[in-house]
Amino acid sequence: MNIIITGASRGLGKAIAEQFASNGYNLFLCSRSEVGLYKVMEELTTRFPDVDIRAKSFDLSHKEQVKEFARWILEKGISIDLLVNNAGSFEPGSVYDEPEGTMEKMMDINFYSAYHLTRALLPVMMEQRSGHIFNMCSIASFQAYKNGGAYSISKFALAGFSKNLREEMKPYEIKVTSVFPGAVYTDSWAGSDVDPGRIMEAEDIARMIYAAAQLSPRACVEEIVLRPQLGDL
Repeated sequence: MNIIITGASRGLGKAIAEQFASNGYNLFLCSRSEVGLYKVMEELTTRFPDVDIRAKSFDLSHKEQVKEFARWILEKGISIDLLVNNAGSFEPGSVYDEPEGTMEKMMDINFYSAYHLTRALLPVMMEQRSGHIFNMCSIASFQAYKNGGAYSISKFALAGFSKNLREEMKPYEIKVTSVFPGAVYTDSWAGSDVDPGRIMEAEDIARMIYAAAQLSPRACVEEIVLRPQLGDL
């Protein structure tokens, strides 16, 4: 089984890669950070020598690089069993005062990267009539919040894309799952004054995605919503 993961050099992407590699899945990884990505590939290859792990750096905020990554995958002639659209970025701000270009930047990486990559890989998945797509949305996809601005809007867009894609892919036996995590302790929280024990671990989300991927072809988890035990911050 093969899994494609974007934004795999750290945080949620790395945790998902570890979870699936530990269960024998072949990994095809992408990240903007070349150094971080190859460090992850080296680490996982050492830990899981029987798993085929390949990685290549692309900046998925650029449409042409999304297409290049898709070509890199397609030229391998593999089955596309799972696709995790995890690449994303957060910049705080409000609609009325965020810097010019923030909306475009957030939409490019948080929404269009998943849109264009999915479109490029779907023909293979539709032909094989199988596969599972996970889109990493956010609690911000449900509820706007202070200083969320363009980030929240881009995550609303990704959630809408997931809902539409779910309906379109039903006849092709392709599952689509939207993942809505609350606060997760990743690098973005490092250096903050938030107690790591107050928020979730990246492994929590990875385990839920793996569990959803193990169901029979007759069942689809449409949404995974995870929040810290004590609620949102």
